[in-house]
This record gives sequence, structure tokens and C-alpha cells, in this order.
Amino acid sequence: MASPRLETYCCPNRDAATQLVMNFQPEVFCGVCIGSASISLMLTILQLLPKKGQSPRKMPKASSSSTILLLISICDILGGLGMIFRSSVWLGFPGFIANISVVNGTDVWPSTFCVGSAMWIQLLYSAGFWWLFCYAVDSYLVVRRSAGLSTIVLYHMMTWGLAVLLCVEGIALLYYPSISSCENGLEHAIPHYVTTYAPLLLVLVVNPILFRRTVSAVASLLKGRQGIYTENERRLGTEIQMRFFKIMLVFVICWSSNIINETLLFYLEMQPDINEMPLKNIRSAALITWIIMGVLNPMQGFLFTLAFYGWTGWRVDLKWRKREIPWESMSSSTAGENAYPSPVNYQSNIHDSKKISTTDSQQTDEAISMLSEGNTSSDERLTRSSPIYQGW
Repeated sequence: MASPRLETYCCPNRDAATQLVMNFQPEVFCGVCIGSASISLMLTILQLLPKKGQSPRKMPKASSSSTILLLISICDILGGLGMIFRSSVWLGFPGFIANISVVNGTDVWPSTFCVGSAMWIQLLYSAGFWWLFCYAVDSYLVVRRSAGLSTIVLYHMMTWGLAVLLCVEGIALLYYPSISSCENGLEHAIPHYVTTYAPLLLVLVVNPILFRRTVSAVASLLKGRQGIYTENERRLGTEIQMRFFKIMLVFVICWSSNIINETLLFYLEMQPDINEMPLKNIRSAALITWIIMGVLNPMQGFLFTLAFYGWTGWRVDLKWRKREIPWESMSSSTAGENAYPSPVNYQSNIHDSKKISTTDSQQTDEAISMLSEGNTSSDERLTRSSPIYQGW
């Protein structure tokens, strides 16, 4: 799982709270992490692969929203691979890992592996948090018609720049002036924990606000498209709202245990002796949430694909030619070409006045379709309720 305790464990003079959780059934914990990460990895890849039975269409270019969803899944896959590798080494080479606890040891490879693997996991999941924040921002900008595929460059700069900056800064402050002297007081650990949990708390606080404002803007767009709010449009708006709700629900389920665990461990660190009997229940709660983190953190990748696209099925089609990838169902760049194939292809002599009258409706449908990518029923209902469709 992704916890700043992974980095603090690399310190030979680690605090008592970190020692408590990291020494609690390490074989069982690593096995749980490997099992959860492996299952999530396989199911995530299965979700993203094209499936048999999909109608062969011309593959559209990806929109900014669909690209962000794909990048979130990639971050989860790479982070899960890091968990599997770290836990496998932990289980397979216990003598190698034991050298981490040696103060002033001559072998630097155990500490290098400890720091490197922990940074890899932390960086990838932090990047996933930033991408999720960018998705909320992009969704809001799309309905405001202020975003497009070109903005993905800015999202890349912000996401990877901030993720690397915060990760390196937190690690540098934790291990200053050397790894053998880290954790000598909270002035080393607190900045590290702040830089680790800042993007997580940002998503928890800001994303629901942006999603709520996006849903309100979507309702206004749907009402303004024809001047009425039909049942199809109400249902489409509800499905977009449910999609945002599922995304936040998965995020809260997978990461709330981290916040609870960190709160309990910080409380234990403040006590003169964490082994006192009055603290038994708190210690037990910290250990339970520690195991829960090992299960839920890696499962985020698969659960997010369910929130993004729904269950896509088992029937994988490895013939990539002329197949539509699930995360690229509709995009603004192809709206004029094949977003409405049925009505447009049947008419070759569309008048210019008709095109001008439907421009605003097309822009509205493009924005809504980008928010409902991956949901076939929503895309079909959007096309049928469009004035372009009804006009023919």
C-alpha cells in the first residue's frame, strides 16, 4: 500500500509507532499486498482491453477527459507493480531486508531498495491523485467550453511537476542530513507527511465541489438545448452525477483507512510509552487499519475502472484493428465527423443554414458526451435526444 510509513521504515532509528505496524505480521501483510495488487492489476488490464461484440468503428481521437482517465489507470497499474515487487523482495529475502535496521551498516543496497521502492509507490499514487484532481477541473471546464485536448499538456506539467516536486521535497526533508539520522524528531517527519497527504486531501475537499458545480452546469446546458428538460436529459444528467459519485465513493473507500491509521499512529507517537495498557485499543485499531490499507489501496485501480466505464465483460478481443477502445467512446475532435453517424451519413446535401442552426447544440452534446464517455447507453440516448437526430 501507499503510506509515508514505508519511507520512515527506511530510517534505522525509526519511531515506535512505525516499528509497531511494520513489525506486525510482516509476512501476512506482504502477502495481503501481493494478493490485492495482483488481483487489481489483472482486473484493471482486463477492463481496459477491447472486448468482443463491439461494433467495428473508426477509432476516434481521445479527448482530454478520456486521456486523463487512462492516465489514472496507468498510474494505478504502475503503483500496483511497485507494491508487488517490494512485497515480493520483502518476503523472498528477509535477510536482505533485516540489514535496513542496522545503524552505520556498510551495505547500502537494503536502504537504497527501501527508499527507491517506497518513492516509486508514493510518486505513482500521488500522480494519480493529481490526475484525479485534473479530471474534476477538466470536467468543469468542458461544460464551460473552456477546455480541450490541448489543455492536456498543462495537466501533464502540473501533475508530474507537482508529484515529483512534493515527493522529492518530502524525502529530502525526511532523510536530511543523512538516512542514518532521519526521524530524530518530528521536524523531519511532519513535512514528509504533509507533502504526501496534500494531494489526497485536495481531492477529498475540492473534487466534490467541482463535481457538484459541473452537474449544475450540465443541467443548465441540457435545459438550454431545447428550452425544456425531457426525461432523457434528466436521466442523462443523473447518470453523470452518479458517475462522479462513484468516483468519489471509490476514493473515500480506498483511502479513508490511511487517514484514520495515520491519525492513530500520530497519537501513539505523542505518548511516552505506546505499550501501556490504556492504549491497547488504539494499538489494535492502528494494526487493523494497517491491514485494511494493504487490501484497499491496491484495489483502487480496478474499482476506478468500474466507476469510469462500468463492467466491460470477460470476452477480450486482441484484434486491435478498427476497434474502439472503451475509454474513447466519443470526443470533441470527432463530433463533426462521426459523433452522429446515422443522421449525417444518410443526407449528403445538408444546407448551410441547417448546419449553423445546430452548431450550439453540437457543442453542448460534445461537452455532455465527453463527461459520459464509456457509457454506451448514455451516448446512444444523447444521440437520439439531439436535435440533429430528431431533425432527420
